Amino acid sequence: MERYDSYKDSGVEWIGNIPSHWERKRFSYSFNIQKGKIPKELEDVRGDESLPYLSMSVLRGEEPNEFSSGDGLVIVDINDIGLLWDGSNSGEVLKVNQRGILSSTVSHVSLKDINLTKGFSFYLLKVYEKDFKNNTVGMGIPHVDGDHVKESKILIPPISEQQQIVSFLDTKTSLIDSLIEKTQRKIELLKEKRTSLINEVVTKGLNPNVEMKDSGVEWIGEIPIGWEITKMKFEVEIFGRIGFRGYTTDDIVNEGEGVITISPSNIKNDVFNLENRTYLSWEKYHESPEIKIFKDDIILVKTGSTIGKTSIIPDGVPEMTINPQLVVLKNVKLFPKFLHYQTTCKFIKESFDIEQTGSTTPTISQEKVNDFPLVKPPLSEQKQITEYLDEQTQLIDKTVSIEEKRIELLKEYRQSLISEVVTGKRKVV
Repeated sequence: MERYDSYKDSGVEWIGNIPSHWERKRFSYSFNIQKGKIPKELEDVRGDESLPYLSMSVLRGEEPNEFSSGDGLVIVDINDIGLLWDGSNSGEVLKVNQRGILSSTVSHVSLKDINLTKGFSFYLLKVYEKDFKNNTVGMGIPHVDGDHVKESKILIPPISEQQQIVSFLDTKTSLIDSLIEKTQRKIELLKEKRTSLINEVVTKGLNPNVEMKDSGVEWIGEIPIGWEITKMKFEVEIFGRIGFRGYTTDDIVNEGEGVITISPSNIKNDVFNLENRTYLSWEKYHESPEIKIFKDDIILVKTGSTIGKTSIIPDGVPEMTINPQLVVLKNVKLFPKFLHYQTTCKFIKESFDIEQTGSTTPTISQEKVNDFPLVKPPLSEQKQITEYLDEQTQLIDKTVSIEEKRIELLKEYRQSLISEVVTGKRKVV
């Protein structure tokens, strides 16, 4: 790895030494920051003079579905630099992917220093991203510390070197991004294979030669002779946090002062986890014993953007209850894990799509869930199917985990490469 002839102290502890001929300036001397604004009116159809509203989901690649042509808005162009100002990932530096109206949670970072190029500035700020994230402020919703950002000392190589660095990093990061994209596609295919396998086995069984019959449910199709179609209400009892069982922020307590109340964030890829924890007072917990959570209970999201997501509760969990977005399926007559596999199937998702209400915040009533159709093989087959799916899905999940780790390593290498070059630890030739 080639290095520069001589180095000097950057004045920034976490950067260390930089090439002797590079300049150092305050962020505020070289960049302007302008926070995005929410338009007074947003329309769902694009007019002749309107522009897309660039929410974070759009900036991350989703198609825009809101448009405006109002005055006094922050208009950005493709390849402009954005700094996520508010939210759990505040401090993230991103490149604008299309012309439009900048979200109110993002700030536009523009150049005012003729000794900086936009291309180099993006890579430079990606190096500072971790520092910006580590210095956010705010107890509830974190946001960027504007004073910290403006006082940050930035590095400025000669223009010719900036151009060399950008050319080098554009080429290298493009190759890394291509590998990441291919790996992500492989993960998507593996997950599709997993879903397809569960759908097939849960509704058709393990014997490919078994005689079939019409289930009577369009989106289930044929099922084996000897299986039944039943309804959720005949196989489980559903309980939710409704009426007086609801709670307010006054009932939320600190760790050690109450019991865990689980939410949709505690379900990832249909697996239960306790990475995120919120605590509810013991009084509210004991007020509703029917929604206390135990092994083999199945939790189901009934309200919100992840409606229909489910998980089965494993053994060894602490005392827990549910928040109002969830319902819990108890007293399960089917083999519990077979029922959980069934709740992840396409035909259950179809039931949610048909029966949910609300365009902004989708929701479904417990009565509607009670009427969802279920397939009911003999208990011995439910257990056989569960054992088979446990084995096969674990193999797929292990492969997915390996590929996800590969993506993490590629992203770490990408960031490390940018940091080495932008801070002058590695000379581009």
